[in-house]
Amino acid sequence: MVWTDDIEPAALQQLLNVAQLPIVHGHVAAMPDVHAGIGATVGSVIPTRAAIIPAAVGVDIGCGMNAVRLSLSAEHLPDGLARLRSAIEAAVPVGFEQHPYDKIQGSAHARLARPLTDRLDRIVGKHPGLMKMQRQFVRTWVSQLGTLGGGNHFIELCLDEASRVWVMLHSGSRGIGNCMGRYFIAAARKLAEKEHTRLPDKDLAWFADGSPLFDDYWEAVEWAQDYALLNRRMMLDLILEAIRPHLPPFRTEGEAINCHHNYVARETHLGEALFITRKGAISARDGELGIIPGSMGAKSYVVRGKGNSASFCSCSHGAGRRMSRSEAKRRFNRHDLAQQTEGVECRKDKAVVDEIPGAYKDIDRVMERQTDLVDVVHTLKQVVCVKG
Repeated sequence: MVWTDDIEPAALQQLLNVAQLPIVHGHVAAMPDVHAGIGATVGSVIPTRAAIIPAAVGVDIGCGMNAVRLSLSAEHLPDGLARLRSAIEAAVPVGFEQHPYDKIQGSAHARLARPLTDRLDRIVGKHPGLMKMQRQFVRTWVSQLGTLGGGNHFIELCLDEASRVWVMLHSGSRGIGNCMGRYFIAAARKLAEKEHTRLPDKDLAWFADGSPLFDDYWEAVEWAQDYALLNRRMMLDLILEAIRPHLPPFRTEGEAINCHHNYVARETHLGEALFITRKGAISARDGELGIIPGSMGAKSYVVRGKGNSASFCSCSHGAGRRMSRSEAKRRFNRHDLAQQTEGVECRKDKAVVDEIPGAYKDIDRVMERQTDLVDVVHTLKQVVCVKG
């Protein structure tokens, strides 16, 4: 099932490759933001029976969105927003930066990380090779809790249709999730080679339920997804504290949303207990709230799911790229970026040209193609955008 007619040949071939796998149950659903990824298509929902494809989950395990509305309106914002952006950038490490490990030992930050420690020790105890893939393994994952990262990850202050202020952010499981993803993707490839499994793409190798590697991967992916949720919660707290001195007193108001869009979950669909991999898609069960962001110069949407069974109760995770990062850098320059982000307080230098709005599909067209999947609850437009 495909919810768009705007699909590149490479993405279509990837969908066909996945759909022919013997572990796929029923059909693969392609969201309206679909575009080519590594192995599996970004913007796809893959139902598998008794198996998981690590490369379909990807390396930014648990990547997703968080948003909350504040008790403020546009009139409460200062005329100049640069100070708000600077305050957020000072509080939340972005790009390759992280919290200093020596300063967070014994702090509330470390206490929040503690419940994850024993679980991670069990995973690494069975797979010590994970530690070889990331320098200062123990320190890094703790220090990166509450950090943004780079690429398409962002923090925004937005105004909704009633000019109310929202905080919204996009991030995932940081370096540790990437490490786990790469490790188990490589392990799946090796297993497929050993068992002489015929695959249309080497990145579509899977682990069968009940096998030792399946159980270990499931434990690791659940850990990384929990880490991603905590990472976003911690960032949101840091952002709120950073902006308080620059705004009138405020409180957070309902509809706080923290949702993955790059993950795997056990769910029942088509009368079967399945593993549902949403690679660039969010859960949209009947009544469930979710977030569909646009680019750094476009609108974003808070939505309520309709529980469409053909989509496995899913919808798009964003606008979706229409060109690669390298192509965006060839086509656009910082002057184009400044023009396309006019009115937004954000970076406008050449280092983020690959995130220019013109590199993404039209979010309004994407939304038009999924009216049977979600209803729009709020329309958000950013006034501040922080990128790594």
